[in-house]
Amino acid sequence: MTITTRALPRVLSDRNARLYLTASVISGFGTSALWLVSGVWVKDLTGSDGLAALCVLAMWAPTLAGPLLGTLADRTRRRPLLIGANLLMAALLPSLVTIDSPGRVWLLFAVLFVYGAAGVVHHAAESALVAGAVPAPLLGDFNGLRTTASEGTKLLAPLAGAGVYAAYGGASVALLDAMTFVLASGLYACLRVRGSTPEPPKGGWRAQTAEGARFLWAHGRLRPLVLAGGATMLFAGLNGAMTYAVVDTLGHAPAYAGVLYAVQGAGSVAIGLLSGPALRRLGERRFAACGIALAAVAAGLRAIPSDAVALVCSAAIGVGLPCVLIATLTAVQDAAPDALLGRIAATADTLVFTPNVIGLAVGAALVELLDVRAVLIVIGLVWPVTALAPLQRAARASRTATRSASDANPA
Repeated sequence: MTITTRALPRVLSDRNARLYLTASVISGFGTSALWLVSGVWVKDLTGSDGLAALCVLAMWAPTLAGPLLGTLADRTRRRPLLIGANLLMAALLPSLVTIDSPGRVWLLFAVLFVYGAAGVVHHAAESALVAGAVPAPLLGDFNGLRTTASEGTKLLAPLAGAGVYAAYGGASVALLDAMTFVLASGLYACLRVRGSTPEPPKGGWRAQTAEGARFLWAHGRLRPLVLAGGATMLFAGLNGAMTYAVVDTLGHAPAYAGVLYAVQGAGSVAIGLLSGPALRRLGERRFAACGIALAAVAAGLRAIPSDAVALVCSAAIGVGLPCVLIATLTAVQDAAPDALLGRIAATADTLVFTPNVIGLAVGAALVELLDVRAVLIVIGLVWPVTALAPLQRAARASRTATRSASDANPA
């Protein structure tokens, strides 16, 4: 535990890391608040559950264009791009004050779509800047602490957003979110970065986009982590779609899902604090593999109709899921060349997070057709086999390469 307690002061003593973390907390608070309120707002205006669900889809859809949007981070100066993405949303969100009837809901969907696209660009530029602005030995600790900060805001911001919405309406939440973007852009403007202006890529936009994808796919260290992350998020989506059915088997009202999500968030906060030392001790592949195994076992055990088991499993899933995500992001920042970092980070995000949307959609259909306990048991059995396979193949290839080098250069 001593190593862990030293990680926080080490990261916070770095000026750039402090600014990044503070900006992440502030903008993450506004995003989490709006994420919840947008669906409630649409539901209140239209009475439609389907339209309310489309709010999440509108924010996630631009992830599919991640490789293309990430190219922006390699074509322009990254710090101004990061500031510009925040100021764009700060300028667009106040337009939502005009929504006062079902006929104006289209405006919310349009803004949410731009919100998602700006988020993809933001993450690509931020990932590239972090790699140059935060010392390499602190990257694992920093990404873990950013996970802690993000999950911490997710525990508090939705409640705060719901309170503001109940008291003052959706427009007030939009204005609150706009203010967080303004504050975050000010913090990003204070960064002291070197090498934040990449050399202009050669070739057309399509060729530049493909270059990042080719590098990622050919890289023996990054590809297994991305594939494992994508498989993990697919099963995480399937598992997440079962939550309300699990609550039914426990005999609770749907609101009990909030308790399970809160416990899961607490687990993610904890692993964020531990991830830096764990990455250094275990390495990226083993750290990711341990997290995948823990989350998969916990998902399968949710088939047991017990409150205590459900709470423990939620905490275990919260601990396990971020491991492969933190390991992948840290590896990308460490291994990708600066000129390609924006494209590679955005491509990795697309490959990792798009399966989550697919898993949620498939899970929503399965939960209506099959017994939830049977589905959870299958998820618990298939998840580790599928998600761990790329890491196992990479480990075998690494051992083979080591033996070959030893045979070629005998002592």
